[in-house]
Amino acid sequence: MGEIEDAIERADREAFTREPPKTLKGQIGYLIKQFGSAKAVAQELGVAADSVNRYRRGARKHARADVAAKINDAVRARWQPQVRRRRRQQAAASTGITVETRARFGYSAAVGTTDDGRFRRLTVHLPPAYAQRLFDARDTGASDQEMRGITAEGFKDVYFQDGGGRAMGLSDVEINDIDYLDLDF
Repeated sequence: MGEIEDAIERADREAFTREPPKTLKGQIGYLIKQFGSAKAVAQELGVAADSVNRYRRGARKHARADVAAKINDAVRARWQPQVRRRRRQQAAASTGITVETRARFGYSAAVGTTDDGRFRRLTVHLPPAYAQRLFDARDTGASDQEMRGITAEGFKDVYFQDGGGRAMGLSDVEINDIDYLDLDF
């Protein structure tokens, strides 16, 4: 996963109104409800169905670290889908998305201005159209570079050009060397 996709995942997890199950037995019980059988859960996790049944009964209290991570990821990926979907729809329709980052921004500008990239720490609220484009790109399997391009275009419009009020000669903005990136919607 890329930085932007990771940030979307973190923002999704922050939307939970209830915490997902923490115990192994609770997590397996939830996954069995989602998948319908211990066999289907076992196939998803890459373990034997007997192991899944032992976890469900409580005969095994702890899973191997790699299996525990897979279980945790599977639960979080399926936990409260309606809450996540509602927050995404709201961001794409009305509230937009806030991007906080520290990264190197480079751009193409008119002659006589500096176009040297430099690190900036920015917190910018992007309009709903950019949120929709990011979600659509993620859902269609776009690369991290494509999602960076959408974000960079949003920074260009909102931050660098201030909605068309300045820096009209600015043509391309690039985000490079991302130190950190966080999204909120």
